[in-house]
Amino acid sequence: MAFSDDLGQDKNLRSMARWRTTARVLVEALPYILKYDTKIIVVKFGGNAMSEEIAKDFALDIVLMKQTGMEPIVVHGGGPQIGAMLKKLEIPSQFIDGLRVTDKAAMEVVEMVLTGSINKQIVTGINAAGGHAIGLSGTDANLVVAHKLERTKTDPVTLESKPIDLGFVGEPEQINPEVLRTFIKSDLIPVIAPVGVGRHGESFNINADTVAGAVAGAMQAERLILLTDVEGVLDQEGKLIPRLTLSEARTLIADGTIKGGMIPKIETAIEAVESGVSAAVILDGRIPHVLLLELFTEHGAGTLITAE
Repeated sequence: MAFSDDLGQDKNLRSMARWRTTARVLVEALPYILKYDTKIIVVKFGGNAMSEEIAKDFALDIVLMKQTGMEPIVVHGGGPQIGAMLKKLEIPSQFIDGLRVTDKAAMEVVEMVLTGSINKQIVTGINAAGGHAIGLSGTDANLVVAHKLERTKTDPVTLESKPIDLGFVGEPEQINPEVLRTFIKSDLIPVIAPVGVGRHGESFNINADTVAGAVAGAMQAERLILLTDVEGVLDQEGKLIPRLTLSEARTLIADGTIKGGMIPKIETAIEAVESGVSAAVILDGRIPHVLLLELFTEHGAGTLITAE
């Protein structure tokens, strides 16, 4: 009988320890909950950070953010899924400087995958987690007005700069913030597919990071969070750099420390901060509940980019 009582007491002590840990976590999070109350947080979700398990954690994080007073806006990508569908339909893909050349046939697939598949999956996941999300395309109510992206390439023989036709690849020209404010006032979580609309009604395929940055700037967001598949910006020794100013970020691009696919992300972050966003963050989207680690803990989880 005494042995049974000892087991019961030990179990109660372990339970009490877990409860104390939970209570301590909640109390430690309180200053950050107050800090971000009513603040707009734009989160870009996509690429390799969109596995089924991570998508479930992401949905829970977004719902918790909303319930603690934040106003999350989600912008998603879908490059791997678009590539897979184009391959399935035997539509060839061509990339120039990391950008997918998008002809009319490819653009139809882009819209189908982004707005008809991925967008609905994310919305369904957030709603299943207890939130109230609504799916949008940049073409809805002229949310993202875009124009054709123009690029040039230097001929290695003649050294002449020639224009490159990327097809229906665009870049944001104007964001209509009132569309998003309407949904936020209705207590809804906007989930945006990065498809823009041209002045003549044509659709454009736009990089999701670029759309997220433009939306964050137009909404004067408190944070722009770019989820990626690395832990953040790394120094020459491969160690995480927890914080950068705009000038420091530009220096690291110039000296080659920041390279490859990280360059456009940092450029997006720089442009967002210059347009009025308080700070931008590069986070490893593969880490479970990384949004909560970033927003509700003292040290954060990735690389924070600020004006000063």
